[in-house]
Amino acid sequence: MEQLLTTKLYIPHTRPEIVPRSRLIEKSSDGLHRKVSLISAPAGFGNTTMVTEWVQVMGEATPPTANAWLSLDEGDNDPTRFQTYFIAARNQNNKKAASFGKGALSMLQSPQPPPTETVLTALINKIAAISDRIILVLDDYHLIEAQPIHDALSFLLENIPPQMHLVIATREDPHLPLSHLRARSR
Repeated sequence: MEQLLTTKLYIPHTRPEIVPRSRLIEKSSDGLHRKVSLISAPAGFGNTTMVTEWVQVMGEATPPTANAWLSLDEGDNDPTRFQTYFIAARNQNNKKAASFGKGALSMLQSPQPPPTETVLTALINKIAAISDRIILVLDDYHLIEAQPIHDALSFLLENIPPQMHLVIATREDPHLPLSHLRARSR
């Protein structure tokens, strides 16, 4: 098992001179009842900055919402690596759930890993058993090109527990069933 780069799991710091995006923060908060928020704009438009600001606001809300962050890179196109980082992100800022995903990690590390849906089903069931709300951010999703990861994320979105909200920050719309999610107001 390769070592994880923990800095990929940190929420970026906001610069003090950023322009407050109150309207976007409010609109993002209004979307929490849905399964996913898609923040898609070209480079330089402040996707990461806006999501960072929103996640910090939600962490300070009453009651606070737990946050998890994963900054993706090209190496995360490997399904096992992607899922391992996904689990690590979920654990990063939640000490109560430090053992979250141990069974799934064991499956991923086995010589013959089971199908992705088997691992994801175990993760989804674990998430469903945790009562705390969580926002999980996948930043720079445009770097993901592997269809197995798009398929895995589609499966997750189809079965995501109500207390979890996924945020995808990207420079282009991802290869996910977005029209299907929009049609169902998700």
